[in-house]
Amino acid sequence: MERINKYLARAGLGSRRNVEELIQKGMVKIDGETATLTSKVAENSTVAVNDEKISPKELVYLVINKPKGYITTLKDPYAKKKITDILPEEFNNLSPVGRLDKDTTGLLILTNDGDLAYRLTHPKHEKEKEYVVKAIPEPKEVDLDKLRKGILLEDGKTKPAKIAKEDNKISIIITEGRKRQIRRMFEAIGYKVTELKRIRIGSLLIGKLEEGEFRFLNNKEICDLKND
Repeated sequence: MERINKYLARAGLGSRRNVEELIQKGMVKIDGETATLTSKVAENSTVAVNDEKISPKELVYLVINKPKGYITTLKDPYAKKKITDILPEEFNNLSPVGRLDKDTTGLLILTNDGDLAYRLTHPKHEKEKEYVVKAIPEPKEVDLDKLRKGILLEDGKTKPAKIAKEDNKISIIITEGRKRQIRRMFEAIGYKVTELKRIRIGSLLIGKLEEGEFRFLNNKEICDLKND
């Protein structure tokens, strides 16, 4: 038996939060009966959303080294360059996990596994994301200490960041995923980010993947991301 929210996420209907909304609105039925958040699906059950029968899809997990200039918001009708433009057409149904702004490069996961997306992006899981930053002028340690303690932005105070500095390169690790968060953090202490690259999500490293290249995640990497 499988929880209905997990079943729907595996069917590619969105994150766990999204599918829970479908259930709460009474749009999901199991064997003709309206499902609740605690409902479970048996192996021979029939599941329907808006009276349309659904079943789990084959789950696909890709990691790509996002180049500069591409956006990850797939619903923007005015975007000239979307991250899915790099991928073969068969993967156009995959969704980016989290966000990287247009000018940020690096590690991006794309999948149709809503459950994994939820685990990686929901604040309660506090999944670490590591970035390499260059900023001007060269940040002083006294100012970086403010980020280590958490700094007040217009949408609230950030959680403490882990920061290491070597020459003009800065490594920063955060567990949040607010819009343009790192750029805004540095702006708040008087610096402008000129380069920003994500190199790690949880236990997954970007490794030797070149910009614009992608690959499938292996089973160990998928399990590690779900269990970190």
